[in-house]
Amino acid sequence: MNSILESIKERIGIADEDDTFDTDVIDLINSAFADLNDIGVGPSEGYSIDGAAAEWDDFVDDVRVLSSVKDFVYLTVKLTFDPPTQTSLLTSMENRLKKLEWRLNVKCDST
Repeated sequence: MNSILESIKERIGIADEDDTFDTDVIDLINSAFADLNDIGVGPSEGYSIDGAAAEWDDFVDDVRVLSSVKDFVYLTVKLTFDPPTQTSLLTSMENRLKKLEWRLNVKCDST
């Protein structure tokens, strides 16, 4: 699945055909892209989506960072939209997000 919106919805447990939360999810995705832009990942002019047509390759075509970008966007959306109630899981996800941010910053700073 290459659609940014559809893949994030799937990972947070929203069916493709359910558009009830699309606006909220899109806003959170765009916020994650703004965070990534701040650390030098993605197009220098910034990037945002407005629907399901936007694809991951539109944001970054570097396969070295694509998987990390997907995880970063997912975790950012998940932690805001539907955070886990179990403290240890929440802490684990927050730590993973910090690690991804650091790794992406290093990878994109060295290119």
